[in-house]
Amino acid sequence: MAQTKAYLTVEGLSVAYGGIQAVKGIDLTVQQGQTVALIGANGAGKSSTLRAITSQVPKADGRVLFDGDDITALAGHALPAAGLVMVPEGRGIFARMTITENLLMGAYSRPAATRALIQQDLESQFERFPRLKERAHQLAGTLSGGEQQMLAMGRALMAHPRLLLLDEPSMGLSPIMVDKIFQTVTEIAQAGTSILLVEQNARLALQIADWAYVLESGQITEQGAGQTLLNSPAIRAAYLGE
Repeated sequence: MAQTKAYLTVEGLSVAYGGIQAVKGIDLTVQQGQTVALIGANGAGKSSTLRAITSQVPKADGRVLFDGDDITALAGHALPAAGLVMVPEGRGIFARMTITENLLMGAYSRPAATRALIQQDLESQFERFPRLKERAHQLAGTLSGGEQQMLAMGRALMAHPRLLLLDEPSMGLSPIMVDKIFQTVTEIAQAGTSILLVEQNARLALQIADWAYVLESGQITEQGAGQTLLNSPAIRAAYLGE
């Protein structure tokens, strides 16, 4: 894929919890239109990286640029209006709200959007996730894990993100549901949304990634095209069980 405008640039990012440094001065870039994967073992610092980018945890050091603007100190709640939206690990749905209410919450960052446009977007998500339409007035907390993941992704897309951050979207899901979620991620990417994906399932992540980074003990140890890393004997041995 042609290297065009860098939507996201992370420079020297460090994250510390007490005396433990979880992320140690990493650099990464997501170009416009790219799907970029961040893979690594449990505890490598992957989720901490996304949480620091989105100001959910403090940055010990480093700088984050999004679409040319320095967002290092920008509060997390202000990011969706800027075009950067995250689907967190654990989904973060509003359990005591209906599916429709959850989806509408995703549009809060678009105050200028008309009611008709938001309704059109709502129908688009129901078309993408028919299971949600069938349960539109059901409380979100009664959904299965896979349905909750669909809801979390649909809610994020209601914000019209230019860059979508996904934190472990396949966690705890059945193989059939994992395939559905990754099919949806591919479709979102093909529609032009840039994606930064943190995923424990390295094989699936590398299969859809244009570019990928390997994170070990808070440091990036390798990077390259997704297919290149997928075919790397060292990566296959370390992360694909081969």
